[in-house]
Amino acid sequence: MPDHTHVLVGLKPEIAVSDLVRDIKAISSKFINDNKWINGKFNWQEGFGAFSYSRSQINAVIKYIQSQENHHRKRSFKEEYLEFLKKFEVKYDDKYLFEFIE
Repeated sequence: MPDHTHVLVGLKPEIAVSDLVRDIKAISSKFINDNKWINGKFNWQEGFGAFSYSRSQINAVIKYIQSQENHHRKRSFKEEYLEFLKKFEVKYDDKYLFEFIE
């Protein structure tokens, strides 16, 4: 999607999610900029959302990620993200949310 990405990873407990996301953002930003995929300099906005799923849910998560284009014809990224926060019972303050592109 043009305004966000979903990444499904299996992660060992000794790896911090924040370290993984930092590395993904740094390496992908460098790759995009080195290959001049956009005019100007590409960078990710601050922050990320991470949600965990059990092994038994992997196929459903893969299907969900693969259907993003169709999914976002009905629901914006902001609506999707707020729905995840509610589903996972994450308390949040609006001032700490992403800058959503609408």
